[in-house]
This record gives sequence, C-alpha cells and structure tokens, in this order.
Amino acid sequence: MIASVRGTVTATGPDHAVVEVGGIGLAVQCAPGTIADLRVGQPARLATSLVVREDSLTLYGFADDDAKALFELLQTASGVGPRLAQAVLAVHTPDAVRKAIANADLAALTRVPGIGKKGAERLVLELRDRVGPVAIGPDGAGGVTVGAWPEQVRQALVGLGWSTAQAEQAVVAVAETVDGETPPVPVLLKQAIRLLGRTR
Repeated sequence: MIASVRGTVTATGPDHAVVEVGGIGLAVQCAPGTIADLRVGQPARLATSLVVREDSLTLYGFADDDAKALFELLQTASGVGPRLAQAVLAVHTPDAVRKAIANADLAALTRVPGIGKKGAERLVLELRDRVGPVAIGPDGAGGVTVGAWPEQVRQALVGLGWSTAQAEQAVVAVAETVDGETPPVPVLLKQAIRLLGRTR
C-alpha cells in the first residue's frame, strides 16, 4: 500500500494533483482544499490511500495522516465509497466530522452532497463509537458543539468501569441539573461520578 508520497508537484486540476516521485508522476485524487495548498513546481507531501478496484487503482491524497485515517474509517460504513468519503472531507475538517458524528449532528452531515438523512443516521449509528476523541478546548468546553457533552461524559464513565446503562442514567440525571450555560465537560463528569456514588 502507498501510505504517502513526497515529491514535486508537476500539475494540478480541479480534483487531482500530479506528484513526481523518483521520475514517476503519480496522479492523486484530492479534495479542493488540499489542492489549494499545493503549488506547481514546489515540493509536497501527501498522506495517501490506495483504493483497488477490478478495473482501476486510484490514489487518494490528503494534507495529513489524520484526514487519511478518517477517510478510511468512513468507508467502513455501509454505502460509503471513496468518492463519498472524500466529499465528506471536502466539506468538513476531520475534527468537524468527528464532532458531527459524535453529536449525531445530522444537519452537518447532510450538507455533504450525496448524504441524505438516512445516510447520516447510518454514519452516526455505525461510526459513533469509532471516530476517536473529539477535540475540546483547554477549559474542557471550547470547540464543543451543543449536545456534545452527554456522549463525552457517557464514554468517560464507561471507560472508568461503569456499565453503559449506569452511565446513561447518570448522564440523564446530570442533564436535568443543567440550566442555562453548560458547564465544562470535566465538571459535568465529576457530577456524574458523584451521582454514581464514588469520588474520582
């Protein structure tokens, strides 16, 4: 598998770039945002994922390994092929995709051409537990969209040894106490732990 390419950019198009590596020009399918950062005649490194089909070998390129990993993860969901996975990353950053899936933000997911409500629901159902940690700010709240904290607290409680059912009950109980501005996630987590009868 070709995990990455490094070389001189010799050409760019609306949906691809050509990177010369060791005298060989490799055509790499890229999202518009990735292509915008490339300059013909300049060196570049792209994380890549090789998609093998009976009638083709297609190399997809990304600005970093994080985007590539998410591209490959998205394809494990039912009905998601490489072009749709790349379309997701053309519309949203990797962090935004993770947040949308973790928060079941169907509106954000359906902004991607080719993803309807049912497709968005399927992405959430199949990938919610696999998208990895959702980036949060240093105070525990920054960068988290409304509705993010229940899933984060639930996952943290399960990680600390409580059952899914216990975690869900604690999250519901904590949610009933939230009025107005939502406190930082660490505060909510400590509250949930207290409700479960154990200090952290």
